[in-house]
Amino acid sequence: MTSADVHDVRDPGLPGRLLVVERDALVPLLRGRPAADFALPTVACPRWSVRDVLAHCSAALMRVVEGRFEEGVFSPECNDRDIAERAEWSDARVVDELERGMTEAGPVIAGAGGALDGVALGEWVHAGDVREVLGAPGAYAGDGLPDALRLLTWLTRERRLVPVHADVDDVDEPLRLGDPSAPRPPARYIGDAATLVRLYAGRAVEGAGFELVGVEAKELNIFG
Repeated sequence: MTSADVHDVRDPGLPGRLLVVERDALVPLLRGRPAADFALPTVACPRWSVRDVLAHCSAALMRVVEGRFEEGVFSPECNDRDIAERAEWSDARVVDELERGMTEAGPVIAGAGGALDGVALGEWVHAGDVREVLGAPGAYAGDGLPDALRLLTWLTRERRLVPVHADVDDVDEPLRLGDPSAPRPPARYIGDAATLVRLYAGRAVEGAGFELVGVEAKELNIFG
């Protein structure tokens, strides 16, 4: 893995590449799974089952593909409505829509000038939520991790989050996340990449071995 610290210039194709890599890993994992697996509760989204998370993801991506951004889009209420609209669908149909969205959303995101880049990272994180519940490898890691770290670095800079220098296992150089012009000195993270992603996504990190100095974990949540 190479460093994600590249990054004052947006790569418009990056979100789409991340989605396609995750599509090729996640969709085969879901095909043929029993209904009981789709009904499992998720840890990261306690109100939602695996199926609910997948329905939310597929709906969000199709909104991107179709350009449906009415007032309140992506709010909790909107997300709940999207899930409810798919309540009578078969599990296979939800997966079909997810596959289509992960295939077709990339070019739309690329052309949006950065406004939708966070959708791709959110989808990748939700795929990790599902993998974790199903006991599948690659939760918040896998083949998409290098692109996810690059996108995370870009988004934390664009959103002017707290500056963090992260010494990440298996990454050649430190990652420099957050606003480099912030007046406060950079915080420091030492640990593995999946835990770093969990911190920025607001996921549980209990039991993980890492060091975080100079910032509270709640300050890092990019989706908060």
